Amino acid sequence: MLLVSWWLIPWLKLMTYFGFLLRFIGVPLAILALLTLWDWRQGRTLPADLRKLPAPWVLLTHVVLAVLWTTPWDNYLVATRVWWYNPRLVSGLTLGWVPIEEYTFFVVQTLLTGSWLLWVARRLPALAEPAPQGPAKVFISSLRAQRSNLSHGATVRLLRRPAPSNDPKSDFDIALPAPSRPRLRLAAALLFGAIWLGAVIVLLARWRPGTYLGLELGWFLPPIILQLLVGADLLWQRRRLVALAWLPAVVYLSAADSLAIGAGTWTIAPAQTTGLLLGGVLPVEEVVFFALTNTLIVFGMVLMLGTDSAVVRRLLRRL
Repeated sequence: MLLVSWWLIPWLKLMTYFGFLLRFIGVPLAILALLTLWDWRQGRTLPADLRKLPAPWVLLTHVVLAVLWTTPWDNYLVATRVWWYNPRLVSGLTLGWVPIEEYTFFVVQTLLTGSWLLWVARRLPALAEPAPQGPAKVFISSLRAQRSNLSHGATVRLLRRPAPSNDPKSDFDIALPAPSRPRLRLAAALLFGAIWLGAVIVLLARWRPGTYLGLELGWFLPPIILQLLVGADLLWQRRRLVALAWLPAVVYLSAADSLAIGAGTWTIAPAQTTGLLLGGVLPVEEVVFFALTNTLIVFGMVLMLGTDSAVVRRLLRRL
C-alpha cells in the first residue's frame, strides 16, 4: 500500500502531521473500506472459528484500548524529549504534551491494522476441528453408538437442551473442550517476561541510549504477556493469519514513519536511542514500536474473534 502514496512524494518536504495521516493512513484505509464493502456485497465472511464476537465491535474496542493505553506513555515521551514534533507542522491543539494529531494516529493505526487483519482473515479457511481425545472421545463414541441403535429401532433417550438463540438448528449440546497447550502459553509468557525484565533493568541502570527502547518494551510487553498467557496456543493455531496481518503492517508503517522523520514532521532524540538506523534514517526503536503496537492489535483481535468468553474466564481463573 505504500506504493499507492508515492505520487504524493513531491509534497513531503511540506508535510504536516495531518498531511502525513491523510497520505499514508487515510489512503490505504479508504482502500480497505472499499474492499470491505466489496466483500460484504459478495457475501464473503470471516471463517467460522473467528466469529465468536462481532468484528466491528472487536475493532472499535481495540481503538479505545489503544488510546487509553498509549496516551500516558506517549505524553511521558514528549515531556522528556524522547521525541518531539515540528510546531509549524501541527495544528497547535494539544492534550497534555501531545498534539491532537498523535491521538488521531492511535485511532487510525488501529483501524488500519485491524481492517487489514479482517480482510486477510476473510480469505483464509476455517481451522479444522481437532479430533476429540480422552473423555470427549468416549462421549462422542457413545453418542454415535446411541444414534446407530436408533437407526435399528432401539429407543434411547438423549439429553436435550434448548437451542441457543444464535443457532436454531442445534438440538443437542456437545461441548468439547478446546485444545489447550498450557506449556506453550507459559513458555511464551516467560520468554517475553524475560525481555521485559531486561528492559526494566536498562531503565533502572539509567543507560541513556537505551531509554526509548526500554520505555517501549517496559510499557507494551505486559499486555502482550497477558495475551500469551490467555491464548498463545490459539495464536499458534492461527499463526498464518497472525503473520500475514502483522508483518505487512509493521513494514508499511515503519516505511511511512521513515518518510515523516526525513521530512521533519517529527524527530526522535538521538541521545535517547541506541543510534541504530535503518536506511540511515529510521531508528530501530521506531520499528520496535510498530512491532509492539501491531502485536497488541493482531493478538488481541485474533483472541477476541476466536475465543469463547467462557473459555477466557476459565483461563483467567487459573492464572
